[in-house]
Amino acid sequence: MMSKILRMTVFLAVACSLAFTGGCRNKNPNDVGLYGSDNLYGDPLLGDVPLADVDGLPADGDRSVVQPVYFAYDSSTVNSEEAGKVEEVANLLNKNKWQGVIVEGHTDERGSREYNLALGERRSLAVRDYLISLGVDPSKIQTKSYGEEMPDNMGHDESAWRKNRRAVFAMY
Repeated sequence: MMSKILRMTVFLAVACSLAFTGGCRNKNPNDVGLYGSDNLYGDPLLGDVPLADVDGLPADGDRSVVQPVYFAYDSSTVNSEEAGKVEEVANLLNKNKWQGVIVEGHTDERGSREYNLALGERRSLAVRDYLISLGVDPSKIQTKSYGEEMPDNMGHDESAWRKNRRAVFAMY
């Protein structure tokens, strides 16, 4: 009788531990998911569906082609010093060097998560609008906001924040 209780207790302990830890995997810190770098597969209710299949965006783009566009604090206006970077992307897209671009909007860490996601979206849309004004076909441009979730610089001062207020181009 005692051994039966002991076996049942061990079985329940193992079952519980598997229920809480099952499915864990090693993550690549460079993986980007629907909600930032911590969640490669986005909403847990969707299961193991890669990001590209969830929101229709290509899973990866070439971010090394052009430099990011930087923004002033709490601004989504493309200033004259940064406009040349957007014009360079427009030239590449208008010459069909790339199929398209994902404009990724980012912010610094100040402000709420919701506010920063909205500001990142406004930044990506401002760049998109500028590309369209330069003759780029709107169907070649997609936008994505990461807000504060993917900082370029992990510092907590103005020099770090300046690098994090940006729009990044992922060419594909």
